[in-house]
Amino acid sequence: MKTVKTKPPLLKYYFLTFASLSFLILFFFFSNQRHHSLTSFLTTTAATTHASSASEVDLKIRPGYTSYDAYIQRQLNKTLNPKLRKIWMTRDWDRKIHVFSNFFRELQLQNLLSNSSKSLCIGARVGQEVEALKRVGVSDSVGIDLVPSPPLVLKGDFHNQPFDNETFDFEFSNVFDHALYPRKFVGEIERTLKPDGVCVLHVALSTRADKYSANDLYSVKPLIHLFQRSQLVRVRKVDGFGLDTEVIFRKKKATQRS
Repeated sequence: MKTVKTKPPLLKYYFLTFASLSFLILFFFFSNQRHHSLTSFLTTTAATTHASSASEVDLKIRPGYTSYDAYIQRQLNKTLNPKLRKIWMTRDWDRKIHVFSNFFRELQLQNLLSNSSKSLCIGARVGQEVEALKRVGVSDSVGIDLVPSPPLVLKGDFHNQPFDNETFDFEFSNVFDHALYPRKFVGEIERTLKPDGVCVLHVALSTRADKYSANDLYSVKPLIHLFQRSQLVRVRKVDGFGLDTEVIFRKKKATQRS
């Protein structure tokens, strides 16, 4: 008996055709998505690497320190120099207080500093900037330095500030160039600064810092890169005892952090 082959229903052909087309569409869709994600990842990575590289180029740590103790001793050689300390306490005292007072009054007028701001001066030596803050009405002010100068300046290492988290409304420093570990220097500022608090740095960009400096800064890009928990407020030229640039950051509030 001859077997008769029956043709599959027409509906089955339609189903197979539709399934094949669907598979091809999904394949091309996911391939494109994968390519787009990979491209985005590579672009972001390249941009981040470029920014990091730019920061490294524009911030150089000076060689020659065999240990952290050797670095500290070199900084103490300047701070304890009797001739320098005499100059700081006599000839420079009133002159520097006058200049610092003018800087701080400007910040008050711009609502970046107020009389109620709990303030810290980092690397304050004998305390001219602390005295200036007090004279413009910011009474709750103190400084830190490797060598204390009471009552204005407490003993403290700016790589490891002796204060609790979120202690200050305002922090000022003109010794960034003395930081052997800039990331730690900035990290301690952001740790001890309250949310919405202000940090003002005076740095040298167009001139090289003194022989006791531990780093050389060539642009503000490394600072922007280091202040990861803060927003840049402004950059401007100043004349601050050999330092030519003022950079201001405001620490982000908790809701602003990404």
